[in-house]
Amino acid sequence: MAKELFNWKGLFINEDQSTAKEEIPEPAPSKQFENKFPDQQQQHFSESTIPNPFLTEILAVYEKGFDSLNSSGFDFFELYKSVIAVSTTNPQSYQMAFTMGKTLTPGLSKTMLLDKANYYISEIEKVHAKFDSDGNAKKAALDQTISSQKQSLSKNVVDLEVKIAELQKELETKKQELVKIDSTTKEQYSALQLKIEANNLAKSKIVESINTVITGINQYL
Repeated sequence: MAKELFNWKGLFINEDQSTAKEEIPEPAPSKQFENKFPDQQQQHFSESTIPNPFLTEILAVYEKGFDSLNSSGFDFFELYKSVIAVSTTNPQSYQMAFTMGKTLTPGLSKTMLLDKANYYISEIEKVHAKFDSDGNAKKAALDQTISSQKQSLSKNVVDLEVKIAELQKELETKKQELVKIDSTTKEQYSALQLKIEANNLAKSKIVESINTVITGINQYL
């Protein structure tokens, strides 16, 4: 069967990220995996009671990756596909697939099938381990970022609360000063009012006195 690149980008989709390739040892000629991981974690928090929205998509990626590992000739891969298509619980499914396999690969044996099955599992485990490690590293980095942001914002909140408390205290002081204005300025206000009144009276008296003399002049001279 034709070989193809094992592209795991569907696990964590990010088309812009550069790819890293690694060789996968196999009894047949070596293959290359194209591994990708996202710049951002898809979801930081999840509820265990909510179905994982990524499961179907990621399962499809693993299945595609499994397909890309297949080499030419009949081995566990072809038997697996045949049994899955018919029934995994029907003994005849296995026997018919094995018989067909022997016609294509006369040396086929149970040991060969199990050895190749273990090979497929080991290669999938390698890729899984890599993405699991990368995923947890990114999750830890995100946790650290979130922790730093929370710490910074918490300090800002405390600083603002202190400022608000200081402003509230200053506001109360100004309110008290406002209330005291009338009492503290009453005496000054009264004195000024009396001086204004005295000024008016004094002017009136002087003018009245002058007018009296003017009247006398006009009358007696």
